[in-house]
Amino acid sequence: MTTHNRVPSLMARAGTASALTIAAVGGSLVAPGFAGEAQAATPAKKALQVAASKKGSPYKWGASGPSRFDCSGLTLYAFKKAGKKLPRTAAQQYNKTKHISASSRKAGDLVFFHSGSNVYHVGIYAGKGRIWHSPKTGDVVRLQKIWTKSVWYGRVA
Repeated sequence: MTTHNRVPSLMARAGTASALTIAAVGGSLVAPGFAGEAQAATPAKKALQVAASKKGSPYKWGASGPSRFDCSGLTLYAFKKAGKKLPRTAAQQYNKTKHISASSRKAGDLVFFHSGSNVYHVGIYAGKGRIWHSPKTGDVVRLQKIWTKSVWYGRVA
């Protein structure tokens, strides 16, 4: 048997998870909210990639990973993996970021949901009006369209 004949059978046995791992390590994974290799250098882009990699992880109040998250636990975990330190709650995270306008937002910025002056939820902006977030009990980390205009944006310094 020649080497080139073994490669397809090895990939077939490796399975989907290994193929995705290979693609992610190779920097060629294409999915909403993932940055390409050229864009992956900044901590914000890295945090976005980390959050996206947690797709499907269950929500758990007070959890900050690695397999369960609440909203601010996900952002805390993602930025920690990207080398940046954030406080624990959404409101504390808002107070720690550089506040920016909606027109200045970029993928990797934080999106804070508020009622009046009360910040109650946070996610990571993925572009095209969408965020990666851990929504609520019974739900999972996912990409979702921003559903309200009552949001503020913050950039992690």
